[in-house]
Amino acid sequence: MSILVNKNTRVITQGITGSQGIFHTEMALKYGTNVVGGVTPGKGGSKAVDGKVPVFNSVAQAVDETGANASMIYVPPLFAADAIMEAADAGIEVVICITEGIPIIDMIRVKDFLRTTPGVKLIGPNCPGVITPDECKMGIMPGYIHQRGHIGIVSRSGTLTYEAVSQLSSRNLGQSTVVGIGGDPINGLTHLDVMKRFAADDDTLAVVMIGEIGGSNEEQAAEWAAENMNKPVVGFIAGATAPEGKRMGHAGAIVSGSTGSAQSKIAAMKAAGIRMAPTIVDVGKVMEEFLLDMDLLDQCKNKS
Repeated sequence: MSILVNKNTRVITQGITGSQGIFHTEMALKYGTNVVGGVTPGKGGSKAVDGKVPVFNSVAQAVDETGANASMIYVPPLFAADAIMEAADAGIEVVICITEGIPIIDMIRVKDFLRTTPGVKLIGPNCPGVITPDECKMGIMPGYIHQRGHIGIVSRSGTLTYEAVSQLSSRNLGQSTVVGIGGDPINGLTHLDVMKRFAADDDTLAVVMIGEIGGSNEEQAAEWAAENMNKPVVGFIAGATAPEGKRMGHAGAIVSGSTGSAQSKIAAMKAAGIRMAPTIVDVGKVMEEFLLDMDLLDQCKNKS
């Protein structure tokens, strides 16, 4: 099992004829992702990615002709919000928006629109995407560092995600699904939303939760985990040395007073029984030790 995407997911790319859309669609195809089409208004009827992928004028048309149920969006910031809403309106179940720099006012419109389509799961924007190793890659992550396995990962940061994956894979601890939720202040699925899905997934035996300063999503996920999670969770929070009131990296990574500080998040996660890695390069080591303590290490190790 996995969460959100798998080998049967039928994927389209919105913005497929742009440079990013072409490149990352090609990488997804090489990984084995079931890409069934792409969308660029005005270019319907053509073929993209060396003639491998049919292009449609609208998401609705792509859904009708291919049965697509997931979309990855590589549309410029000023048009990305409309692309998200178009996908949701057409019945796409999983919408992954990679685009960075979408105006906050546009995302407010998106969030309001998504209330009318409760079955749609939005990941992002400003995110690396989602990957179920050896099955489906939707995003900009390097596929080769991932291994199929039993560790779920949810993270606000793309590069920290890649490092955590590398640390796990180097210890033969594969991943069930890796979800980059993005670092914008207004986005789709939260840490809590993804944690609930990992908790319900029989193939996910442990979870890595990576957060950063700003907001209260990590605290909310930790509070829920304390009461409901019976799987080992390893955590890491970036931004412990960030000065108050200064945005660091992501648009949502800003500390205001005591709200959203690394210290408050780390304290909440520790109180919930989450084992905290002191640095991102310790994630694999801490997870291995936690799994050993829980007698789960043999189940999670990929045997060569």
